[in-house]
Amino acid sequence: MVIGVLLAGVASAGAFVTAYFMREPAPALSMSNGQSEFVEPGSVPIGGPFTLVDHTGQAVTQADFRGNYLLVFFGFTHCPDICPTSLAEIAQTMDLLAEDADAVRPLFISVDPERDTPEVLAEYVTAFHPRLVGLTGTPEQIAAVAQEYRTWYEKQPVEGSDDYMVSHQSNTYLMSPQGEYLTHFSYGTPPKEMAETIRNALVRFGDPSEGGGA
Repeated sequence: MVIGVLLAGVASAGAFVTAYFMREPAPALSMSNGQSEFVEPGSVPIGGPFTLVDHTGQAVTQADFRGNYLLVFFGFTHCPDICPTSLAEIAQTMDLLAEDADAVRPLFISVDPERDTPEVLAEYVTAFHPRLVGLTGTPEQIAAVAQEYRTWYEKQPVEGSDDYMVSHQSNTYLMSPQGEYLTHFSYGTPPKEMAETIRNALVRFGDPSEGGGA
């Protein structure tokens, strides 16, 4: 059974970005703790404008999430293991952040818009965390936002069945309150490490709830 793609780490941000622009499954970039783990906001062209539909059926754009640090994960509800594991770890991260979680909005962007309607996403995301937002759209809208985030996905048929799975990258992106890429987490990054990194971002770039900002 085809599952979400697990990608090995690389040593440099340059290699990471180059791989994205080559339109190949990009490796996950290994990050260390501390403020040095962040790139300069706006220096890496990951993230950008989008128009999608959230799990309540409301049309949203990137502007609706300005003022929040974003944890952005691409996946799909039929994913057997990578997606539920990643979303559970994001939920644990949010719990570990406690009051600091108010500055963070996790987004789950479906790469399977044919099956992941707002109604399906509503049932799915609410099982993980109340702040988690599910996003879907037309195939063209999903392709556009995936291109903005330089992420990769591909529908894969299931042998002997009319069903399909979707192979996809498994990074979780941390974006600034202005929508700029700061860093990302590879699949399996412990929630404690993710929470510590986010707290470092709040210290370095500011907590938007306190009038700060990247």
